[in-house]
Amino acid sequence: MSWISALAELQQQGEPCVLVTIIEEQGSTPRNSGSKMVVTAERIFETIGGGHLEYKAMELAREMLTSRTQQTRLERFSLGASLGQCCGGATVLLFEPMGQPQAHIALFGAGHVGRALIPLLASLPLKVRWVDSRDAEFPAYIPSNVEKVLSDEVVDEVDEMPAGSYFIVMTHNHQLDLELTQAILARDDFAYYGLIGSKTKRVKFEHRLRERGFSAEQMQRMRCPMGLPEVKGKLPAEIAISIAGEIVAQYNAHFGQDTRKGESTVSRLLPDSRRTHTHS
Repeated sequence: MSWISALAELQQQGEPCVLVTIIEEQGSTPRNSGSKMVVTAERIFETIGGGHLEYKAMELAREMLTSRTQQTRLERFSLGASLGQCCGGATVLLFEPMGQPQAHIALFGAGHVGRALIPLLASLPLKVRWVDSRDAEFPAYIPSNVEKVLSDEVVDEVDEMPAGSYFIVMTHNHQLDLELTQAILARDDFAYYGLIGSKTKRVKFEHRLRERGFSAEQMQRMRCPMGLPEVKGKLPAEIAISIAGEIVAQYNAHFGQDTRKGESTVSRLLPDSRRTHTHS
């Protein structure tokens, strides 16, 4: 696949990448100026000449992906013994991050709050899977970055999400909420888990989860009640705004856009003693 086709496909899929371009060549070099290579976390498309130069370029591009920087970068490489290449020339590479990193969210429940929350999530740089077993609960219009998942085995959908995903549970059934909670906490690789409900519901769930072998540290990762305490109200739209605000705070903290001295945005905004939403 050509670099331009790969770039278009990756941008459509929302997968971050780095476009590496030779912008200057001095002396003997393996490729001419303008040659390009697209680097993702796991793949490369096209080439800038191979060898150790290409390896170092891939390494640097993936460091940029890991750090989630959006800043371009220029690097000059001498094609001599230090790179294990005998061209004897030099080349300057431009590294351009492409695409914002996207969080993956699984929202379980298509009830009133779920239907109010989906348009808010769809307006953010997120990829959403909206899961329910009741087809009639889904609205006719589903935003393009939201995948409707109609499933009789709702809990099985937990395993379909990649590591680092966000999970939101607000189904119509407390037993199903518990089964989903167990499956999510057992993964232990999620970025966020929010369960709608009251403090009483949390206490009941923690008791059941302890009986099933979950530790206090595992249960502490569960946000219940969830939502920004500053946003009060009992209407579905008000609850949805509160939850979306918490997601934005967690997203910004996770992607390094709003941290101070190692303290996450969520830990600053959401002390447990101030949580107010007690629905479900």
